[in-house]
Amino acid sequence: MSEIDAGDLLPNDRVKQSVLDGDVTQLTRGASNRYADEGDTFDLDGETFAVTSVERRTLGDFTDADARREGSESLAAYKRRMERVHPGDFEWDDGDEVVTYRFERRA
Repeated sequence: MSEIDAGDLLPNDRVKQSVLDGDVTQLTRGASNRYADEGDTFDLDGETFAVTSVERRTLGDFTDADARREGSESLAAYKRRMERVHPGDFEWDDGDEVVTYRFERRA
């Protein structure tokens, strides 16, 4: 367990604000890099968050519940958002390996 820089895991200010607001409680990143380990913590505006799980999986494993934890209303909306945020370099492929990081605010 260590303290990580929030910017290493959370890619931009919009995501950071969504985490602070409680709208995002997990983030999925490509499997080529490891951004955090279970038990790591990070700080956002004086609030501490703990990484509660790190799971290697495929995009085909995603559910509507995953999409909601990532700030989208459904899996279909999440797919559209990923393609919009990563124009030209992302195409949804159920077989693509990713790593999902879940985190929660510490009391």
